[in-house]
Amino acid sequence: MDINNITAVYFIGAGGIGMSALIRYFLSKGKKVGGYDKTPSGLTEQLNYEGAAIHYEDNVDLIPDDFTDPVKTLVVYTPAVPEDHSELCYFRGNGFEVMKRARVLGEITGCNRGLCVAGTHGKTTTSSMVAHLLKQSHVDCNAFLGGILKNYDSNLMLSDKSDLTVIEADEFDRSFHWLKPYMAVITAADPDHLDIYGTPEAYSESFEHFTSLIRPDGCLLMKQGINVTPRLQEGVKFYTYTGAFDAKELSTFNFQLSTGSPDFYAENVRIGGGEIFFDFVGPDVRIPDIQLGVPVKVNVENGVAAIALAWLNGVTPEEIKHGMATFAGPRRRFDFHLKKENIVLIDDYAHHPTEIAATLRTAKNYPHRTTWCVFQPHTYTRTKALMHEFAEALTLADKVVLADIYAARETNNLGISSQNLRDLVASLGTDAYYFSTFDEIEEFLLKNCIHDDLLITMGAGDVYKIGENLLGM
Repeated sequence: MDINNITAVYFIGAGGIGMSALIRYFLSKGKKVGGYDKTPSGLTEQLNYEGAAIHYEDNVDLIPDDFTDPVKTLVVYTPAVPEDHSELCYFRGNGFEVMKRARVLGEITGCNRGLCVAGTHGKTTTSSMVAHLLKQSHVDCNAFLGGILKNYDSNLMLSDKSDLTVIEADEFDRSFHWLKPYMAVITAADPDHLDIYGTPEAYSESFEHFTSLIRPDGCLLMKQGINVTPRLQEGVKFYTYTGAFDAKELSTFNFQLSTGSPDFYAENVRIGGGEIFFDFVGPDVRIPDIQLGVPVKVNVENGVAAIALAWLNGVTPEEIKHGMATFAGPRRRFDFHLKKENIVLIDDYAHHPTEIAATLRTAKNYPHRTTWCVFQPHTYTRTKALMHEFAEALTLADKVVLADIYAARETNNLGISSQNLRDLVASLGTDAYYFSTFDEIEEFLLKNCIHDDLLITMGAGDVYKIGENLLGM
């Protein structure tokens, strides 16, 4: 099927952040767009407002007539949708072209120069930085992002003059194997999604296969020291990067001197007064006094990768400095909310132990009395596989509150719960609590989270609603 010739696109799992960018893309092309999602959200409501027709009951009878012609309709689904979903089965059984989101993205961007950012964590922020640096420069770009970028209030960017397309490359279900990058970044390869991959070795191998897809005229930019052996085609350039490269910062960024010098790195990192500055260094380039618009320490590392990719594509040093200083970040990435009775609320998407640890360490830089972390684990398989790592990371908070596991695509056949994680965190000497409902958590926090405390809601599910309710948002 030539996706340029279709008149209608139907999305199953329309409320996912990655799916929403595609919905907006097809709406911008004048296509009829509809679909299903399990539950309504602010995002699906906005998509309906923009012209999509999304419903929330798995019912074939609710599929509008506009989407019943297999010749004119493309069906897009997310791997999180169960295989026995009745609407998905209907389309498969009636001759419709049914594609995963990543395949459609690959089809759309196949004729463009794709700048693909992959990694267990850091890919949303890094790809958003790249997109902003390019968009506000003379180079310009298109972008399909995994978060709503505050600067644009969208996760989709379109350009009528640039063939560069920034893509957040999702490793779940090997989805990124549908892409053919011009340039690629790998930010991390900590084992994850073991319900799909089975072993850490298979997970790493998936990234290695991803590197083999890079165009011969392109390049790979990979964080120094991660467990991936590139399989590059002849002609592909290879660069490494790290966050900081000086004696004071080596231990913080886990830099291993034995691996040799990185090609791109930060130097002279200055943190103070709620601001972060650093010097960017690369082959034949040095850009001093770059200010982070989102002054979170891990963004030094993300920023180096983003700046390197922007510089390799012609963004000038002056444009880079302006772009980094004005970058507002994606929503739900160390996202500050208003104070309530002198309590500061931060919401963060972190759902892997490495991400949790980075967020909690960053939080220590902000004046506060007690750090409260409300964590909602994401999927039973991830929680079981990384139980001890989660517990260790959460001990960086002063007080931990556990919500029920956000199941996503799974059912609980592993016999675990957030209560198990609570018990383990408590055994490591950190005060930890578990409540089965958000109402109970909110009631507990209203009584115990007090003057000058820092409250962090954390997880990839709907835990952000706790903060919204507490603040009356």
